[in-house]
Amino acid sequence: MALTDADVQKQAEEEFNIEKGRLVQTQRVKIMEYYEKKEKHIEQHKKIQMSNLMNQSRLKVLRARDDMIMDLLNEARQRLAAIAKDPAIYSTLLEGLVLQGFYQLLEPKVTIRCRQQDVELVQAAANKNILVYKEAVKSNIVVKIDQERFLPSEICGGVEIYNDNGKIKVSNTLESRLELMAQQMMPEIRANLFGANPNRKFTD
Repeated sequence: MALTDADVQKQAEEEFNIEKGRLVQTQRVKIMEYYEKKEKHIEQHKKIQMSNLMNQSRLKVLRARDDMIMDLLNEARQRLAAIAKDPAIYSTLLEGLVLQGFYQLLEPKVTIRCRQQDVELVQAAANKNILVYKEAVKSNIVVKIDQERFLPSEICGGVEIYNDNGKIKVSNTLESRLELMAQQMMPEIRANLFGANPNRKFTD
């Protein structure tokens, strides 16, 4: 039986509607996928921004902590400089630094280098400690004060002591002693300033 024009038109409309529905569904899926990807991208971007902000905050905190510690060390240096200006206290301090250098080197001949303005005090400290050293280690020691190469006058004070050939050095300047003490005490300094954190490992 031949199809009438109405049947053909109806069939065509059905096919059109089916095709239209398929196309609409396909586009809907594509649009949903597009917005899902966009949403994921935005979420990822937010996470990256949040992570960057947190890292920046951590760095600011660490910088602030480092600045506080540097301020503390600078204050300590200023106090050391003040100590070196008091002859009575400084001469006693030099005696200890010189004797410690003798014991660390345990050499028969040593050369002491100091600031030019400290030569007399260092010579007196050396003379006093030669007897102490001889008595303690039962060995002689010859001490020379280097009159050609002085330590910089702007340092707080102290001495450097060398063995006879100059290859072994004991640095007992006030700055080097402060630096050594700061390294040893850094965990304690940080704990006192910022509170103890059992999860933080100190590498200083």
